[in-house]
Amino acid sequence: MNQSHKKSPWKWVPTLYFAQGLPYVAVMTIAVVMYKNLGMSNSDIAFYTGWLYLPWVIKPLWSPFVDLIKTKRFWIIAMQFLVAAGFAGVAFFIPTTFYIKVTLAFFWLLAFSSATHDIAADGFYMLGLTSGDQSFFVGIRNTCYRLATIFGQGVLVMLAGLLSEGKIITSVKGNIPLAWSLTFFLLAALFIGFSLYHFFILPKPISDESKKMVSPAEMLSDFGHTFVTFFQKNDVALMFFFILTYRLGEAQLSKIASPFLLDTLENGGLNMSTSTYGLIYGTFGVAALLLGGIVGGILISRHGLKRWIIPMALLINLPDIFYVFLAYYQPSVSMAAIFVVLEQFGYGFGFTAYMLYLINIADGEYKTAHYAIATGFMALGMMLPSMVSGWIQEQLGYTLFFIWVCICTIPSILAAILVRTKIDPLYGKK
Repeated sequence: MNQSHKKSPWKWVPTLYFAQGLPYVAVMTIAVVMYKNLGMSNSDIAFYTGWLYLPWVIKPLWSPFVDLIKTKRFWIIAMQFLVAAGFAGVAFFIPTTFYIKVTLAFFWLLAFSSATHDIAADGFYMLGLTSGDQSFFVGIRNTCYRLATIFGQGVLVMLAGLLSEGKIITSVKGNIPLAWSLTFFLLAALFIGFSLYHFFILPKPISDESKKMVSPAEMLSDFGHTFVTFFQKNDVALMFFFILTYRLGEAQLSKIASPFLLDTLENGGLNMSTSTYGLIYGTFGVAALLLGGIVGGILISRHGLKRWIIPMALLINLPDIFYVFLAYYQPSVSMAAIFVVLEQFGYGFGFTAYMLYLINIADGEYKTAHYAIATGFMALGMMLPSMVSGWIQEQLGYTLFFIWVCICTIPSILAAILVRTKIDPLYGKK
């Protein structure tokens, strides 16, 4: 009997996927807010944090090693310890004068550890659950991942803001480096707890065992064949056009939205406090994004992807114009909150079509491997535009930059129109 059945999935699925979501949001979003608070320029923030997408881009390259060396359980616990070490390193060096280089090095450690954790956790999910339980818990795991986003981007950012404002510990007031240092020490402690908890709680499925080692030549040959067959799919040029452009505007917007909301009025921003930003963008915004994804999934299950891909492409892109309004008029915080929530709802709604398209093109003999490769190119489509977004914004200013973002949404909508003709009308229907 599989030992995994002796422990209820409720004891480990929610915590495993909460732990999977936190490092990603820390690297992709919390780091942006922290560096903005510490005075880094938008171009440097976008460039350096944009590079941190790389581990998720090249994740398929080392996923075979996670399959062959040790067990998925081992990798999960080991990576959670490394994540804890990464958070502790960031926390320790924030107050130093050379914090940029060292904290970025630890963020790289976090990014690679998190990407490896993703591989192991998703593999363990399939090994530790029956097929029926996998279907039942897929919604639970996705919800817990999103809750981690709200906790990181919302609660933790609010905590750092309240600490720096002296509303929790009066002696910290005005000391922004110390406030962020304490926040990252909390994350480190949390991940020490996760790793210890999962060491005792994660089941030990019989199927989760070290594989018989294959030679590097055999591994390289198998991976090469899998990779080549991905590029032999039908309409491969159109496929890559869609993958790399669908979020061309959003990739730039999402990287600059946080600095814009936090920047001073004199610099063209909205001058939100860090705690207010955490509440509006990190909590209400993420909740709207989650709701948009749920609504999108329901509609596609009723009518299919072909019916909804163009409306979803429009709704992920057209709300970007809200930021043009925000930058030009610099309205009240309450008005900004409404537009942020609407834009995030559209992002969540439109992103549903993107993910289902990746699943669709991955179908075939190497479905799992091809999906991993597709998500790698998805990350590349975010990484490259986000890296240059800060430089573009500093050249144009916020208002013209957001107009530029709106122009960049045109290829996305065109790609959706072209791809629609290739989608089976029944695909995605329940």
